[in-house]
Amino acid sequence: MRLAVAIPDSSLSDESLKIDKTRKISVLARACAIFKIGTIYVYQEGQNRQDRRLLLMILKYLETPQFLRKRLFPKINDLKFAGVLRPLRIPSHLTPASSEKIRRGDIREGVVINVKGGRYVDVGINKLIPFFGKTPIGRRVTVQFKEDHPKFSVKEIHRSEIPGYWGYSVMERANLSSLINEWKGSVIIASRGGKIATRERLSKYLKPKEEVLIVFGSPEKGVHEILGGNMKNVQNAKSLNFFPDQATETVRLEEALLGALAIINSQMM
Repeated sequence: MRLAVAIPDSSLSDESLKIDKTRKISVLARACAIFKIGTIYVYQEGQNRQDRRLLLMILKYLETPQFLRKRLFPKINDLKFAGVLRPLRIPSHLTPASSEKIRRGDIREGVVINVKGGRYVDVGINKLIPFFGKTPIGRRVTVQFKEDHPKFSVKEIHRSEIPGYWGYSVMERANLSSLINEWKGSVIIASRGGKIATRERLSKYLKPKEEVLIVFGSPEKGVHEILGGNMKNVQNAKSLNFFPDQATETVRLEEALLGALAIINSQMM
């Protein structure tokens, strides 16, 4: 089963300082990595373009292996507090190895570069490797080694070819209703007004061969309020309450994400 989450671009509205917004994004990214989220969808809900840009930027930055970040991310104000970010330590964030330690079949993330008119891929070892894939110069690519030291050759592969979890991708959507209506698998809306997320209910909604989308609201609005009149057009979604009888007035997004995914994860075991 593959999992995806949808969070609003207004996710940071309850934080006033950029350093606190940055810390919150770090928690969200860590939660998604812990529970093997394949795609994080950021849907438009608020009007704060700066927060939207910050959320998208740092989610992508955190998922990028450290040795590639200088090539792929310029020095900009949105990354001013990158030092407070917690590393994800996911499988794609392998510590760069010396060329002698690379083995045939190894998978690495890299970036395509131009050297004297030739195309090469930098995968964080002390050697550039000729690249003949379709990814353009300056872009990130996933490669698998066909030959190891000393000849080195690689082929470009898609993430779907990688066994096990490799990391998440980040996608932006104009609105939530279109995302849900276009979704082909199961949709679970995390809502205080939903039915209690019991094992029996989850077993009905979590289909082994489907991709499941878990949808979260904003600090100010629940999912039903965000959808408004469009809620009546949502046919393939089930609302579940993952925090019945909660003692706090509200559950913060980062808490809801961790809690709901932990419950879903326990059902998938």
